[in-house]
Amino acid sequence: MILLTGGAEILVRGASRIAVTAGITPLVVGLTVVAFGTSSPEMAVSVMAAFSGGAGSDIALGNVVGSNIFNILFILGLSAMITPLIVSLQLLRLDVPVMIGASIVMLLLALDGRVGRLDGIILFSGVIIYTIFVIYQGRKESRQNLKEFELEYGQPAKNKFQIALDLLLIFAGLALLVLGSNWLVKGAIEIAQFLGLSELIISLTIVAAGTSLPEVATSAIASLRGERDIAVGNIIGSNIFNILAVLGLSATVSPSGIGVSPVALGFDIPVMLAVAFICLPVFFSGFLITRTEGFMLMAYYVIYVSYLILSATHHDSLGLFNTVIIFFVIPVTILTLTFAVYQQFRAKRKA
Repeated sequence: MILLTGGAEILVRGASRIAVTAGITPLVVGLTVVAFGTSSPEMAVSVMAAFSGGAGSDIALGNVVGSNIFNILFILGLSAMITPLIVSLQLLRLDVPVMIGASIVMLLLALDGRVGRLDGIILFSGVIIYTIFVIYQGRKESRQNLKEFELEYGQPAKNKFQIALDLLLIFAGLALLVLGSNWLVKGAIEIAQFLGLSELIISLTIVAAGTSLPEVATSAIASLRGERDIAVGNIIGSNIFNILAVLGLSATVSPSGIGVSPVALGFDIPVMLAVAFICLPVFFSGFLITRTEGFMLMAYYVIYVSYLILSATHHDSLGLFNTVIIFFVIPVTILTLTFAVYQQFRAKRKA
């Protein structure tokens, strides 16, 4: 935890400076450099698991799906609970739709029960196209708002030594994040096995949450430091990277592709897609993720994990739990989000 906190602090400092020096917005840095860097544990775990074949496919897929659910519900919820997060218009127009689109493509590719090598190449090509486009857009926008960013993040570095120092901060921060997350994941898995938890529960929760700890630390520190673009961009960018790059490369290197179990296809992947969709009304309601909405997202993660545990243990209360979710929690959420969007439309019409 100490390594994660320190690494996140160093990474955010370096990334903020590089944003101005490179002439791109902090949001773009959060969506690319920070997001892809903090997703490196997911990449390492999933690729190694996929390359080993066999049961490794379940770990590779479960890690990606579980991490994406964890990123939105837990990390975004935690960051908003620390401080309300302002949502950039670019996120609503481009990045959130890309995340939703990538989730839909993943679901379609998995319908036959396997994400094959060709599917993996298609997904990985998507992350290359997305990254190039985002950087291009970011440089074009930053030319219009460069003075504003200079006031917030300082003057761009004008000598090679300062640029090298900023890059060193980024790499050092990433190294600390990866090392810290690896230690925490190993410790958590050993404790889980000691307690007798199943491999499915471990891959969807502990491994997924553990490899997402760099995102937790980075977004939480960014929120505390007021780097809200990096905090939100890191989460959305990580989800896009997880589907397109992590799953794409894992399926490409796997001897027989990534197998998709009926349970994952019928429940976990649809939950990931629903979580991606929920970002639109939450982000659109005033272009602000409030503390209340952050608490709601966090509560949903607790409900999701509770369902996994009850289902895996075949607990007697599973039926009652499902009834409460279907007939109370989901309708209340839909009504709440609908009302928030309606209020936003009404406020705009009055303005």
